[in-house]
Amino acid sequence: MSTSDERSFAAAAGALPQFEAVARLANEFFKAIPGGESLTAPSAPPVAIPAAAIPTAAIPTAAIPTAAIPTGGIPASATRGIAPSLSSFLPLAFAPVAPYVPDPGATLYVIEEAVRQARGPVPTAAAAAATATPRAITPGFDIVPSLVGQPALAGGIFDAASVRRDFPILNEVVHGKRLVWLDNAATTQKPQAVIDRLSHFYAHENSNVHRAAHAMAARATDAYEWGREQVRLFLNAGSSKDIAFVRGATEGINLVAQSWGKRHINAGDEIVLTTLEHHANIVPWQQLAAEKGARLRVAPIDDRGQIILEEYEKLFSPRTRLAAFAQVSNALGTITPVAEMIAIAHRYGARVLVDGAQAVSHMAVDVRALDTDFYVFSGHKVFGPTGIGAVYGKPEVFADSPPWQGGGNMIADVTFERTIYQPPPQRFEAGTGSIADAVGLGAALEYVRGLGLGNISRHEHELLLYATDRLCEIPGLRLIGTAADKASVLSFDLAGFKSEEVGQALDRDGIAVRSGHHCAQPALRRFGLETSVRPSLALYNTPDDVDALIDSLRRLTNGRQPYAFTAARRP
Repeated sequence: MSTSDERSFAAAAGALPQFEAVARLANEFFKAIPGGESLTAPSAPPVAIPAAAIPTAAIPTAAIPTAAIPTGGIPASATRGIAPSLSSFLPLAFAPVAPYVPDPGATLYVIEEAVRQARGPVPTAAAAAATATPRAITPGFDIVPSLVGQPALAGGIFDAASVRRDFPILNEVVHGKRLVWLDNAATTQKPQAVIDRLSHFYAHENSNVHRAAHAMAARATDAYEWGREQVRLFLNAGSSKDIAFVRGATEGINLVAQSWGKRHINAGDEIVLTTLEHHANIVPWQQLAAEKGARLRVAPIDDRGQIILEEYEKLFSPRTRLAAFAQVSNALGTITPVAEMIAIAHRYGARVLVDGAQAVSHMAVDVRALDTDFYVFSGHKVFGPTGIGAVYGKPEVFADSPPWQGGGNMIADVTFERTIYQPPPQRFEAGTGSIADAVGLGAALEYVRGLGLGNISRHEHELLLYATDRLCEIPGLRLIGTAADKASVLSFDLAGFKSEEVGQALDRDGIAVRSGHHCAQPALRRFGLETSVRPSLALYNTPDDVDALIDSLRRLTNGRQPYAFTAARRP
């Protein structure tokens, strides 16, 4: 299919929502049926489909056996997760049937979001079979259509321009200018797949979970636990029982401090932190240390914002009970040597908590390979809703952590004399949780996994290098944090301008960045600063966004002579 034909095809499909629904269902049919991911490749080559041929020629009738379309419709339990745009096509949904092998002469088009957005060549069954991974079909989870779009990776190149079309807010206009979202370290924007999934939950599944025998409770419970399973897959945890939902990374750290920490940290014990930490990974440990009579020890960083491993190890002793540190600094972008730091802590018998809030949107995380005891992150930092996050805990560590809040849902039995608690993770989820947001988080993680974290990392690294070079062109601009291993944060100080002044000037040009201390005052004070300007990148950013930032900074500095840094501002 030629590029022009693809775009014509997409335009026509966009005008025919019913075709999009049928196309997605047809595509998912070949994924859902047993053996459907190892289809026999057709012998005929793909044929371009002109727009005039839509929809009848796009999906050969021979490719969809009639047995896949129940004449009496489908039970409600098999429709969980179908987006609102597909709601009028539920009678077309399918149940698993016998393995189907297409006619060798038929042309199969496996069509997902490429139908709507023409992101790239539509693969044939041969391509699908070449990359297929067998999977088990679990009712309520895998039978329903997946709504995750797959952007073009033509020639192995990540196409951020295509990805950004998944994010409707990026079409917004601010002060008459297109929105350039460079405040991703504060929060990321949400793809349409997440927005649709939240809407569908409230329209078709809304109920409390785990507590009722009616069908709606079953739907909501399935969706909620599906979200937990997506977190497990994303972190490569061993079991969904190792995942507890919380409101975000901050609450996750507080959970560990108030649960495991209160039981295991006592007077004279030590907690090792680093200068890079977000306030959320400082204050809970300060509070616990003050209550228990424990001591905080803080690892230094060098002039580039990197952990000095030799000094870090010197902080450990037989009294060290816990090491807590960020995988990526939210203020400087430094990627810490997580594996080495965890290994050091474990050599001294200490447990480890990794704050992954700034890492999960940029790189793959494998908690079992890292051997961390706890891992926390926030959904809104990884294209999911606000008000939801997760804590991973090793099974034996979670089991040795008491509840930290009391209420419904986390108990097995209650009398006025005693309470018996649920095992993890339920014992950490008192009351009604953020059910829809947990489902939305699952959709966000599924979306990111579909893009491929390796692809995302490569794209963002190239963009970071480009942005670093361009920022160095600005007279009087000093980058804060220049670690050799760094994620997509570009904190800077601009001589002659307050951080807030720079942020306001960029906002007038439609560019969103963060100006302030970023809840990481110790890290900035290491460089003699109280505040900085912090552009931060994500998978949907492009060189055009960076160029807009540079052009705005040039307009700001034009005609004004920057002053020299004072001694107080030097590192």
